[in-house]
Amino acid sequence: MTSQPPASPDLGEVVTHRDQLVRYLEAGSKPREDWRIGTEHEKFGFYTDNLRPLAFDGERGIESVLKGLTRFGWTPMTEAGGTIGLKMDKGSVTVEPGGQVELSGEPLDSIHATCKEVNEHLKEVKEVADPLGAAFLGVGFQPKWRLADIPRMPKERYRIMTEYMPTRGKHALEMMYRTATVQANLDFGSETDMVKKFRVGLALQPIATALFANSPFTEGRPNGYLSYRSHVWMHTDPDRCGDLPFVFESGMGFERYVDYALDVPMLLVVRDGHALDAAGASFRDFLAGRLPALPGERPSLGDWETHLTTLFPEVRLKHFLEMRGADGGPWSRLCALPALWKGLLYDDTALDAAWDLVKGWTAAERWDLRAKVPEQALHADVRGRSVHDLAREVLTIAEDGLRRLDRRNASNQDERIFLADLFEVVDQGRTPAEVLLDEYENRWRRDIDPLFHEHCY
Repeated sequence: MTSQPPASPDLGEVVTHRDQLVRYLEAGSKPREDWRIGTEHEKFGFYTDNLRPLAFDGERGIESVLKGLTRFGWTPMTEAGGTIGLKMDKGSVTVEPGGQVELSGEPLDSIHATCKEVNEHLKEVKEVADPLGAAFLGVGFQPKWRLADIPRMPKERYRIMTEYMPTRGKHALEMMYRTATVQANLDFGSETDMVKKFRVGLALQPIATALFANSPFTEGRPNGYLSYRSHVWMHTDPDRCGDLPFVFESGMGFERYVDYALDVPMLLVVRDGHALDAAGASFRDFLAGRLPALPGERPSLGDWETHLTTLFPEVRLKHFLEMRGADGGPWSRLCALPALWKGLLYDDTALDAAWDLVKGWTAAERWDLRAKVPEQALHADVRGRSVHDLAREVLTIAEDGLRRLDRRNASNQDERIFLADLFEVVDQGRTPAEVLLDEYENRWRRDIDPLFHEHCY
């Protein structure tokens, strides 16, 4: 029997000991009946008349889109007098550094519910954007415009990141300003359950990257990759991104993740709604009252929560596990990602089968797979097996898991319906990126502009 979860932490609690940080993560454990799933996705805004990225301000800018969405019940979030996001219940709409608009959905009890939420959000965005002459595109990387063409968003944390991140990786600004993803968030029941799901999630993240590969263009031309977004993330910041080999080692648990997070350099702290620059500082020093930005002050659990959001591994642990390896895409694939991970991780038989598939892989093999997938996708291999074959087996495991979970909609369909797009990918042996490249070379006559018109929401 799963024990009841610890009480929710008080984010105002002052932290003086490492154990408090461990207890914060432990508080994410939930009884199985309380497991939920959340979906997050980013999309690129553009003006329909010239395809240029949306500016933040102006009558047709992103702020106007955000203000327009308030008619559906969203509450504005402001910074320096501007509307920089929206809140409703446990969901939010936020703006990423390059103007990517992100829905962070509520934790919901079925893929049917989370897909309904995604679809309603995209319909609301379209209703607001159409009269402004704006639209939104779901791909993994900005396909046409240079980094210099991307407007900057007026958020203090992005200014701090823009100054610091390029010191750590050559593609850091590309990540911030020109990538977009879809992400699934899942619960765990205990430390043991978290570790097993974390390991399966990390090992199979390249398979998800391949299935969702959808970023083959840069500045109007093929870039030589199928998931350029994933390639960019590999060259963003070795401190806070990528694979986490220690997750597969003996002794992995909440304490081990805390030690990892403590050693990742900080980016910022928030005081009175303002982001203060703490880039490169140590959270261990903060615990001792030696943070240069706030001398003599010790962190709160809220500061720890903020710090955890500045870590960007392929799977991220907070009060849930975030699956972060997929390119952005069209409506149907936004629902496919949470379906894939729910089928793999929320059914015990499926989770065991997925772990059996990957438990023999070495750290070097996992790294090699992740390095090959951005360019090769389904054509990559690990241990003599193609990703294409592995993807079919992974999808079958997920499908069986969803069948056993048996959550049905009003039409008596279970959640397996949301895997249809992914089975089509493996049946055709072509990723979404390869379909786009074929369109570009043939029907579009090597012109990138039709992508915006034919694949916008």
